[in-house]
Amino acid sequence: MDEVEKAKLMAAKHAFQLIPPNNRVIGVGTGSTVEKFIQLIREKRELFHDKVFVASSIDTALRLREHGFKVVSTSTIDKIDVYIDGADEVDPEMNMIKGGGAAHVLEKILAYNAETRIFIVDYTKLVRRLGEKHPVPVEVLPEALLFVYRRIKELGLRADIRKSRGGKYGVVVSDTRGIIIDVHLDKPVDVVELDRVLHEIPGIVGTGFFIGLADKVIVGYPDHVEIIEKPIKDRHYSNDYRL
Repeated sequence: MDEVEKAKLMAAKHAFQLIPPNNRVIGVGTGSTVEKFIQLIREKRELFHDKVFVASSIDTALRLREHGFKVVSTSTIDKIDVYIDGADEVDPEMNMIKGGGAAHVLEKILAYNAETRIFIVDYTKLVRRLGEKHPVPVEVLPEALLFVYRRIKELGLRADIRKSRGGKYGVVVSDTRGIIIDVHLDKPVDVVELDRVLHEIPGIVGTGFFIGLADKVIVGYPDHVEIIEKPIKDRHYSNDYRL
């Protein structure tokens, strides 16, 4: 196992230890680090016999079901106790880019509606600014694809319509049936403002910016973990009504 894989496993192991035993509904994201988390809970299946899982993608749902876990549809629940997911980039403010696997829209819905959000990453995912290593995925309604693509280019941004790297030839279609445009941030930008501007374009379903959606980020290294944690007073709780 190479250094990065060891780091992913370290992060997944620590997340496993943080799940309170009284949490019944567990949300699970998508990606290679999350896959290690799924393997860990499979090995301790007896601890999860009374839990239900909600998955951010068809792939995650299939993996959980293959291991004998009960997976329910997002349409049948209104709250998640704890959500575990990975990220493509994490900045010093705990903001993230997600969506390398084109599952970011449902991932964001699950994260927003979870009481506790724990993100697990290896040390290579840490960046000084978002967009340093990865483009920002933007999911678009198929009917609006070229309109949105033109508008993004008019904003002065470099963008590509994501194409499949194997299997079926053509554009990448998400589980929620959107098409992915990858937006490259070639220079520092105000990510909060850019996220707002992108969401104002009709046809955009969601972006891969995850702003303020992490309570804990567990950063794995080959021999230890570091925890970045948001102060309790700054956390978002979905059952609070705040103006």
